[in-house]
Amino acid sequence: MSSPTTHRGMAAPFGALLVAVLSFSLLQTMPVPALPDLQREFSSSTTTVSWVLSAFLLSASVSTGLLGRIGDMFGKRRVLLGCLTVSAAGTMLAALAGSVGVLIAARAIQGVGAATFPLAFGIVRDEFPRERVPVAIGWISSTFGIGFGFGLVIPGLLVDRLSWEWIFWVMFAVTVVGLAAVAAFVPESPVRSPSQIDWVGAVLLSGGLVTFLLAISEGRVWGWTSTAILGLLVVAVVLLTMFGLVEARLEAPLIDIRLLGKRAVLTPNITALIIGFGMYGAFTLVPKLVQTPSRYGYGFDASVTQAGLFIIPMAVAMLFASPLAGRIGARIGFKFPLALACLINAVGFLVFGFAHDTRLAIYLGNAITGVGVGFAFASLANLVVNAVDQHQTGEATGINTIMRTIGGTFGAQIASTAVTSKRIAGTSIPAESGYTSAFILSAMALAVATLAALTVPGHLRRSTEVTTAAPPARTWVDG
Repeated sequence: MSSPTTHRGMAAPFGALLVAVLSFSLLQTMPVPALPDLQREFSSSTTTVSWVLSAFLLSASVSTGLLGRIGDMFGKRRVLLGCLTVSAAGTMLAALAGSVGVLIAARAIQGVGAATFPLAFGIVRDEFPRERVPVAIGWISSTFGIGFGFGLVIPGLLVDRLSWEWIFWVMFAVTVVGLAAVAAFVPESPVRSPSQIDWVGAVLLSGGLVTFLLAISEGRVWGWTSTAILGLLVVAVVLLTMFGLVEARLEAPLIDIRLLGKRAVLTPNITALIIGFGMYGAFTLVPKLVQTPSRYGYGFDASVTQAGLFIIPMAVAMLFASPLAGRIGARIGFKFPLALACLINAVGFLVFGFAHDTRLAIYLGNAITGVGVGFAFASLANLVVNAVDQHQTGEATGINTIMRTIGGTFGAQIASTAVTSKRIAGTSIPAESGYTSAFILSAMALAVATLAALTVPGHLRRSTEVTTAAPPARTWVDG
């Protein structure tokens, strides 16, 4: 399969964007396998150490939308360099952290790197020849699979042979390479949406997203009907409602909520929300399932490193599926590959639900799911990009990422609740039926996502080739 970098002069800039996006993908997943080691290192509780993930999630959710929009306003390359610089600083602080509080703060700083995805999509749309934009977006989407897979394998090797600090030093090195590559090879986009920063809107949106995601992520621990959770949800609704009212009155809003009034934008976002709900919860469960001691009737006694190896088929499948989805979508439109992605994912989770008693079934389920995820991410990004004006690319793709994050956060909590609702008598080990229920729930969610994908405007298959909304772009031949 050929990459989109075959034009002379395009390989280096595109490679730089891939490394930048890979750096964030690794930031997202690499600390996950090391959480037990971090808990022991800092003598902290499970609840406290979970904030190593929650702080990153909250920061990333805010950064994605805001910085995507700021990139549209002031220059995507400039903002991307800023994001990578802040992310590198946070990663170094994490490696040097002497307490769990410092580590949590460092992870919040790292979350700023989440904006690399919408910014990279925007740069590709502005700079690539438009016939190559769909496949290029597919390749960028596939880096999620690479980072996800290797982000679960590498930490076990580093912790076993060195120490937990090396997890962050490796991430720091990748981020610095990405920063240097973007600075050296990626030109500044000439496409701008000039306006002033809406600070009131920024505060309202940030507060609303943080309180909402905090309520979702902590609902299972604090209690869904507790005063704290209900209070956070009320505050989130108030802040987000105020944000909508404020933005609707501005000529140049921070986030143009009128975009969601366009069916071509709204339907991919609804689909992304449901896909996130169905997929992310199961992503967190497969490693736990395979690490379960087989003496309990299921599981494979896998170590942290071995559990990561089970995910490799998913990463490999995504590497090839995302660019393939870009090629298919460029020919017939992206509605069909999105609907197909949801169906493929549903099949993958049914394999997990009913045939997780052999290693081969787990490998097969991960490979099937990897194809589905690759198709889904590439199709969603291209649908959103093609539905908006060029100067709104970062803003629109940022919103889509936020929707997927919200769905994933909620889905992870529901899936965890399903798994832990039943335990093997006399132990803290979940009953096998809990995993089965969670996987089937994910399959059902993705079946609903298929229906949502079918509501995307346009025919399921077009006979003519689609062209993106971008005008003819520079090819980086002359820099």
